[in-house]
Amino acid sequence: MDRRTRNQDGPPRDAVTGSWPIPETQEGGETIVAPATPPGRGGIGVVRISGPDARRIAASVIGEVPTPRRATFARFLDAQGNAIDAGIAILYAEPASFTGEDVLELQGHGGPAIMDLLVRRTLELGARLARPGEFSERAFLNDKIDLAQAEAVADLIGAGSAQAARAAMRSLEGEFSSEVRGLIERLTGLRVYVEAAIDFPDEDVEFLGGAEVAGRLADIDARFQRIRRAAGQGRLLRDGLNVVIAGRPNAGKSSLLNALAGVDAAIVTPVPGTTRDVLRERIHIDGLPVHVIDTAGLRETEDLAEGEGVRRARGEIARADLVLYVIDSMEPPAAAALANSLAELPAGVPVIEVWNKIDLQESPGAQPPPDGARHVPGTASLQLSAVTGAGLDALRDRIKQRAGYEQAGEGAWSARARHLDALRRAGEHATRAKQQLERRTSFELVAEELRLAQRALGEITGEVTSDELLGRIFSDFCIGK
Repeated sequence: MDRRTRNQDGPPRDAVTGSWPIPETQEGGETIVAPATPPGRGGIGVVRISGPDARRIAASVIGEVPTPRRATFARFLDAQGNAIDAGIAILYAEPASFTGEDVLELQGHGGPAIMDLLVRRTLELGARLARPGEFSERAFLNDKIDLAQAEAVADLIGAGSAQAARAAMRSLEGEFSSEVRGLIERLTGLRVYVEAAIDFPDEDVEFLGGAEVAGRLADIDARFQRIRRAAGQGRLLRDGLNVVIAGRPNAGKSSLLNALAGVDAAIVTPVPGTTRDVLRERIHIDGLPVHVIDTAGLRETEDLAEGEGVRRARGEIARADLVLYVIDSMEPPAAAALANSLAELPAGVPVIEVWNKIDLQESPGAQPPPDGARHVPGTASLQLSAVTGAGLDALRDRIKQRAGYEQAGEGAWSARARHLDALRRAGEHATRAKQQLERRTSFELVAEELRLAQRALGEITGEVTSDELLGRIFSDFCIGK
């Protein structure tokens, strides 16, 4: 069924020049246009047109309607018949196109002026400028792809690693959606059993307490676990991990940032308080994107600039997924002082104690942290040298473990926070349904919990959605996609 009835377009946005006209809505639907290649200069530039007027625009711009799915070399003409450019025109006839509508692509030379002239010409012919993500939105509304697949389009474009790209491609090909639909089908099958028992109350207890229902519940639980694990890996590949390097001044925080990044990103001096602002580097650990954030040393200070740096450091720590608390192993704090410092960190944020500068010890790594300082309960601890690199591999492994990241992630699908939230809510409803079945409570409540679980899963693929959600999702897409 066409999803178009569930969507209401917001006010059109002029996303290219800020001055192009936006025509009134045409009867039978609007035709949209946008560059499908990034702004700038390149060998090829593509202008994409989708909608009922695509063929008429083709006839005006290239002088003919090209045979669908056949590349046609042509001159692209302005209103006076003068050539704007020469290139390839391809028509994809509805419904066998990305959007499900007639789609025309004009592939010319990739210069900003040429792209501007081609877009302006199509606007003169009655098209309007597409909103961000509107081509993908139309594909979703016309049932060419579901919502998870539409999001995977943007994730594939924005993939920062080969692993993330493969995960996005698996989602785009429908693997994630297929697993979710399979789980919905099993919840539906269980609801049939429950609602049948409601219709035959004299037999409901024995009927729902049998091996068949127990087996269905076990299968549903196993599928939930598998999907959550794969989606969780996909979320890590997409969004990465925010790792904040914190600690006292001169502990070697900036040296550790440089060692992890493999470049001299941060200034390193023996003067305490050198780092006064937040420095960020993006690295990959076996495909896991990690946003490493170096911060000012944590201490009381009357220096206004350094004090602002400390304030920003604490703000980054509060938002961190993981904190690397760096300690100078040559001048370690007393155990009580260290415990107090770690206690000031936000509750619930995982912390790894990093005892740095072991290269300066007589027997590096052979002894526990010197001068009686000890590991603080509730944190992990390791020793390394940011200068020589000793212990860095162990730190990378510890970061992956803390993130729950499985190397390679071949079974991962590209996933977003909203997907994991929907899976969490669906799982909670399914768990409550199982508990109520075991307690032999009202089976109407069991059926309702199963229905709510199905509804939450439907949000992932877009079977259950809202205009507000669609607006948020597609507004983050590229223009022309």
